[in-house]
Amino acid sequence: MVFRTLYRTVFGPDRTRVLTRTLDRFRVPAFAALITYGLIWAIIGSVQYVDSPGATEQGDGWWVFIFFATLGPYVLLIWSPLYAWRLAAAGFYFVSGLVDWTGVAPFQYWTAAPLLVAVAAFYSRGIVITVTAISVLLHQLSEYQNHTIGFYVPVIAGAVYMFGARGRAEQELEEERAAKAALEERARIAREMHDVVAHHMSMVVVRCETAPYRLKGLNEEAEQEFAELGQAAREAITDMQRLLGVLRTNGQELEREPQPGISRIPELARPGDEAEVDVDDVPEAVGLTAYRIVQEALTNATRHAPGSKASVHVHRNDDQLDVLVINTAGGPSMGGGSGQGLVGMRERVAVHGGTLTVKSTEDGGFMVRARIPLGDK
Repeated sequence: MVFRTLYRTVFGPDRTRVLTRTLDRFRVPAFAALITYGLIWAIIGSVQYVDSPGATEQGDGWWVFIFFATLGPYVLLIWSPLYAWRLAAAGFYFVSGLVDWTGVAPFQYWTAAPLLVAVAAFYSRGIVITVTAISVLLHQLSEYQNHTIGFYVPVIAGAVYMFGARGRAEQELEEERAAKAALEERARIAREMHDVVAHHMSMVVVRCETAPYRLKGLNEEAEQEFAELGQAAREAITDMQRLLGVLRTNGQELEREPQPGISRIPELARPGDEAEVDVDDVPEAVGLTAYRIVQEALTNATRHAPGSKASVHVHRNDDQLDVLVINTAGGPSMGGGSGQGLVGMRERVAVHGGTLTVKSTEDGGFMVRARIPLGDK
């Protein structure tokens, strides 16, 4: 357990979200404040080194490394405090070990404090303890020993860890919401796919039952084979209907309308939108996925960019269906929604082994692009 925590702290990947969905609006001002803070200390550390005796003996070119070793962690801090701490610790070790200078800027008290605060606020107890211990150990092993730092680092980490309980709780809540949304979307996909599969199975039943009338000269064994195949198909449809009843939530009624397909995508376009669909020969399941992706993308554009215009392009690219939805910038977001629409789109594309790309555009709009393998129709 100890070695696992040590590995995760020093080498492991970091999937912790620093800013939850409710705090994303603070990303830009927080990033600006951190960069400004880091830039100030990077300049101070570089100037201190240039004015120190070590610069005269070793050359003043090291100030460049000191500058970026101090500023770099603050660039990473908004995305991953753990990666930022690793970079700062590595910079501290390099500067204190290879550069003969006692004013080690990358990990001084005031430059290290925001990194330790961020780690203590968002990470588990094991990682916080490990980061604190390594930070104190690095200072004790270096020539730059500051007993004030050795005392305050554990105090800061412990205090912030206790106050950071809310931040960790929000992260867990976000993860639970995402997992729940993924499960709900998978159940919805299964319900919708039932209709697609049931349609094909019904066609099998019809063809098997009509085979003796359509095909002349069938012997008794062939007719019996078609009858057994038709019966197996009917039983499969019944089993799927039972499965659909398990997937249906309490109070949810049976959907009696056929599932929409790719031909109905132009109906989703809002006034002023552009919709271009130049392919219609796709598997029903793929057409349903394309329809739902366009539906969700345009719903998000209406909700989060009111007044925007959107363009929808659906075409075939080799053996893939390319679905592209781009909306322009609009008015202030009206909020609302579950916040898990992208999770649903990713789940739908993943069913077919495709890829989904979502990102902001240069003009302030948003782009959703799905590439869905067509397979055998």
